[in-house]
This record gives sequence, structure tokens and C-alpha cells, in this order.
Amino acid sequence: MINEYENELPFEIPSKWVWCNLGMLFSHNTGKALNASKTDGVSLTYITTSNVYWNSFELDNLKIMPFTDSEIEKCTVKKGDLLVCEGGDIGRAAIWQFENEIRIQNHLHRLRPYDRIYTKFYYYIMYLYKASGRINGNGIGLQGLSSNALHNIIVPVPPVEEQKRIVDNIDSVLSLIEQIESHKQSLSSQIDNIKSKILDLAIHGKLVPQNPNDEPASVLLERIRAEKEELIKQGKIKRDKKESVIFKGDDNSYYEKIGDSVACIDAELPFEIPDSWCWARLSSFTEVIMGSSPRSQDICSDSNYTEFHQGKIYFSDYFLKESNQYTKKISKIAPENSVLLCVRAPVGEVNITDREICIGRGLSSIHAYDKIQNNFLFYWLKTQKRVLVNKSTGSTFSAITIDTVKNILLPIPPINEQLKITQKILDLNSNIESIKASLS
Repeated sequence: MINEYENELPFEIPSKWVWCNLGMLFSHNTGKALNASKTDGVSLTYITTSNVYWNSFELDNLKIMPFTDSEIEKCTVKKGDLLVCEGGDIGRAAIWQFENEIRIQNHLHRLRPYDRIYTKFYYYIMYLYKASGRINGNGIGLQGLSSNALHNIIVPVPPVEEQKRIVDNIDSVLSLIEQIESHKQSLSSQIDNIKSKILDLAIHGKLVPQNPNDEPASVLLERIRAEKEELIKQGKIKRDKKESVIFKGDDNSYYEKIGDSVACIDAELPFEIPDSWCWARLSSFTEVIMGSSPRSQDICSDSNYTEFHQGKIYFSDYFLKESNQYTKKISKIAPENSVLLCVRAPVGEVNITDREICIGRGLSSIHAYDKIQNNFLFYWLKTQKRVLVNKSTGSTFSAITIDTVKNILLPIPPINEQLKITQKILDLNSNIESIKASLS
């Protein structure tokens, strides 16, 4: 409580300093209380605690109320006055630095300095007292800093010239801190840009060198098609009537074969890829599962049931975090090591699950056949968020369909290069995160 300082000094001070009550250094008034029944006076703008921040003000959309001549004299703030919040963030303070005058509501204290008092020094004292817990609310019910409690706060009084020197030094240090924080924010933004650039280089085949001895991606895709054909014969999957095969023609153009139809897709391809890479639709080499939400009564917090995820709530930078929701009735399962893609707002967010989970309508699971690296798939999809958002539809919330997911076009490197790319990204990102952590 504030009045404890009447009998207790907060800290040691130099011999040339003295202690005194704050009320001995400043004349003090509070503002006018709102009262709709009192309409006498002139309608004028005023501020209250919501307008006052630490040494700054938010002055948009000021309200007005009537003030009589005596109220104007009592409640008017002039340049150089120190304002202190009585309620809300108790003790929050700011100096009115504007030439124009303003009025205050009753939950603000106005402190006007007597002769040879450097107000900003006492603004910093209020800041120090608040930060160190020396200012707390005093009252019954809604707590607040009463006029008496404010008046009795014990403060140090250095010689006025020393007050100014102390303030100058504090201002200089705070300015330096602001510069450092600004540089940190700038560096953090640049680091995020670097991570995006790494992904950009990776998907263009420029992050790691190509090895001419690697098995071409075309051979890998042929093997996947053979694997899918065998699963169809075994009745484990159904034949995709829109199965896509993309190939490069003798004219160096790319063509897509769907059923008996063949069409050039050069206009759809976003960039050139290395000769050992191939373009392919997502559905050509993955199993895509769209989520389906169980009934609300089948969702619980009992971890003995199947872990359930509806959207990106438990997404991290990479691996999916554990949910606190479980389901008694399994609908759609995302296999272990699947890439999870948000298909409802926010569209395009991705993660990897390292365990089998149940997924709701907000998610799709993408699991690659053969040896296609889910890590590579994850990083490619991270680069496609904007594309997917642009393809989303819906008036209530945006969403993408299973056809949109299946038709995502990807560049496929040889399997060995996929491994090298993902490892390179992981190594670079680890170094970047270490640098970013050092800025915190």
C-alpha cells in the first residue's frame, strides 16, 4: 500500500538529496465526474485514463461534456502538467507536452509543479515506483490511487540541476534501447525474409547442386504409378479417373495426359526446373484425405481415445503439437508422417504429424507414396500459401476443395536431392533460429 512509505524510505539517497511527500512538490487536482443531470457550462473535450499511456496519449475521438468556469479552472491541463491515473492501470503517468489545453475526468490526477521542480524526473520516479511494485491500489471495491495516497507518496528530491542531468542520462539510455529494439525488429524481419529466400532457392533447384548420377525423378514417378496400380488391383485404393501424367515433349514443352486427353501446360508452370526434375500433380504421388468432423458429443478430453485436430490451433513451426481434444468416434485418420494442410480459414497453413491422428473438416492429410520426402512436400506447400488462398472460395469463411488440393502442381527432384534439400533447409533454419534467439 502506498501509505506505508510515510514510515518507510524506499531506498538510500545521496547526502545532498532529501525526502518529502509528492504533494509538497506539486499542486494537485482531480477531474470532473460524469453526471448527465448537470448541463451547466460550456461543452469541452476531455480525457480520461483510457487516453493516457506511459508518457504518451491517444487523442482520437475525444468526448465532450459541459464545464462551468470553476470546473474549467480546476480540471484544465496545461503544458508541463503531470497526469497520473487514479484507476485502471493505477499510477500510469504522462506529461502533457502540447500547447493546447485539455480537461480531465475524475479518474485522473493533475500534478502541476511548484518552482524549481523538474517534472520529468518525477515522471520517471512514478515509472520506477510502479515497475518495482511500490504503487498499488488503495480502496474498497474498485481499487484506485486516492488523492491522499498520491499526496503522501514519499519521493527523493535532488538539486534541480541534478534532476535535469539524471533525466538527460535516462533519456539517452532509453533512446539507445529503442534503437536496439528497432534494429532487432528489422533484423528479425530480414531473417524471416532469408528463410523465405531459402525455400525459394530450394524449389527452383538452386539450394544444392544436382548430381548427374542420381536416379531421375521421372523414374521415381514411374515406380509410384506402378505401386498405385498394384494397390488398385488389391482393392486397397480406387482408380483416379483424373489420373495425371506430366511429361516433356520433343519440343521441350510440357504436356499433361488425363485419360485420352493431352494438353500443353507450359502456361501453368511457374518456373524452369533442372533436367533431372519433373512436374507432377499432388494426387499423382500422394494420398489426399479430407477431414471430417465427428459430432460434438463424440469429442472429449479423455486421452484414452484418438487424438483429434480441427485446424491449426496446435501447429508449430514444424511438427504438430499435442491436442487436448480426443474423439470416441473416428472419422478420418491422418497417417503418421503426413503433411497436414489447412483447407479452411486460415487456408494454406502446413505442419507435419509424427503420429496417427483424427482430422476434422478444417484439415487435409497428404501422405506420399514410395520414397517421396514428406519434408520436401512440407516445404513446397509452405511456398504455396498465397496461391491456395487465392483459389479459396466461401462467403462465411474461405476454403479450398479436395480437387484444388489434388491439383496442386509440384516440382519433384530426384529422391537423393530431396534428402539433401530438406537437410540443407533444416541446417540453415537451425542456424537462423539460433541467431534469432540471440536477439531476444
